[in-house]
Amino acid sequence: MRPRLPLGSPLQILLLVCSFALAGYAGVRLLEGDWLRTALWFAGAAVVHDLVLLPLYAVADRALGAAAGRYVMYVRVPAAFSALLLLVWFPLITGRVEERYRSATGLPPDGFLARWLLITAVLFGASAALCALRVRRAAKERPPAVH
Repeated sequence: MRPRLPLGSPLQILLLVCSFALAGYAGVRLLEGDWLRTALWFAGAAVVHDLVLLPLYAVADRALGAAAGRYVMYVRVPAAFSALLLLVWFPLITGRVEERYRSATGLPPDGFLARWLLITAVLFGASAALCALRVRRAAKERPPAVH
């Protein structure tokens, strides 16, 4: 019997090669201008994440797990989506790139903070409603002796 290589299907291999080619092209284009500052930025971001941010949000998650118990996912999921939106739109939420945004798009940069706060409130509200619905449904399904 011939040994099988754990490579996957030909389509998976082709997609992997294409993704590496695209990442290589993006890397070459990114490093085309000031490659030293870009490389320092990536290295600094990795160090700051690993040495500062990771311990901070690990401790915050442990505290949340201790406080929320079995309902931790109802806080963790909307918080993760809210943090992702904050990460993506941070320059516009804080108002740091107002002129660049206005000159590039012709649109006013107003309202990003209010929209992010509204989306965050909707995410947490929907999560709380889902949690209440599931707790109510679980209470209905218990036998009367348990109540």
